[in-house]
Amino acid sequence: MPQEAWSNKRERQYEHVKENERKRGVSTKRAKEIAARTVNKERARKGEAEQSSRLSRTDMSSGRRGGKRSGTSGPRGRTKEQLYNEAKRMNISGRSRMNKQQLQRAVDRRK
Repeated sequence: MPQEAWSNKRERQYEHVKENERKRGVSTKRAKEIAARTVNKERARKGEAEQSSRLSRTDMSSGRRGGKRSGTSGPRGRTKEQLYNEAKRMNISGRSRMNKQQLQRAVDRRK
């Protein structure tokens, strides 16, 4: 997915991010997407992109963020998928018909 608008530095950054994602076990398609998004966001932050969103320019850099939005904490807590998988490990019946709030209550009751 490297683009003509990217500098040599951004091409190296793309390859580096892509390789690291592959080492973590992410699929090739997903690794390419993550790498391209990372490079594009850094280009926006540095003013290298012609167009960019306000969030891309003002948000914390993806390198510094390092998983702070992984869904494990914060105001919304774990994701529905994370709660579902935890309920599955706990053998909670009826979990497939539960919404996020119901899953949260069921998991919390079992702890």
